Amino acid sequence: MIKNSEFSKDDIQKIYKTIGKNVKRIREEKGISQLNLAMAIGHKSVGVISNCELCLQNKHFNIEQLIKIADVLGVNIKDFFENI
Repeated sequence: MIKNSEFSKDDIQKIYKTIGKNVKRIREEKGISQLNLAMAIGHKSVGVISNCELCLQNKHFNIEQLIKIADVLGVNIKDFFENI
């Protein structure tokens, strides 16, 4: 857990990666495909979900996306922040 208020770019990147891993884990536990999740939150392809879950191309989930994903998956948004 990060305990100080000064975050490096690497620290922030690690946080985004952890959130992406948590979203992926929960999505898979719920048996929902990337495509179904993408469509449920208003996207037409898996690209957004795939890139954000893996933090590829410097992509990550924003708060609006996390709120929508939590709703679709039936979880509390705080579940995406485990191990941070």
